[in-house]
Amino acid sequence: MRIPDVSSSQLPDDAYLIDVREDDEWQAGHAPTAVHLPMTQLPERLDEVPRDGDVVIVCRSGHRSSEVVRFLLSQGYENVRNLTDGMFGWVAASRPLVSEDGGDPVIL
Repeated sequence: MRIPDVSSSQLPDDAYLIDVREDDEWQAGHAPTAVHLPMTQLPERLDEVPRDGDVVIVCRSGHRSSEVVRFLLSQGYENVRNLTDGMFGWVAASRPLVSEDGGDPVIL
């Protein structure tokens, strides 16, 4: 199965971004408009994933998010894509980053 994807530099500004990293990774640094939905909680929180619009799943490097996209596709979602270069690519594309503690954001 081919996983639909997009890179950080090609990501539309209006995409609904779901960050599937763990709490400590999220706290340290994330996209300002992202929604936090840890990968481990996804099965019981599926109703929080929109079934319309452009939904992009992100993790640190693109590996975990590709697994999440594969899972969502198996659940009948047709509007999900993987951010292939993850948060590392996000930073490399000079996209904004925030932390939850107000300190300098970093990618763990």
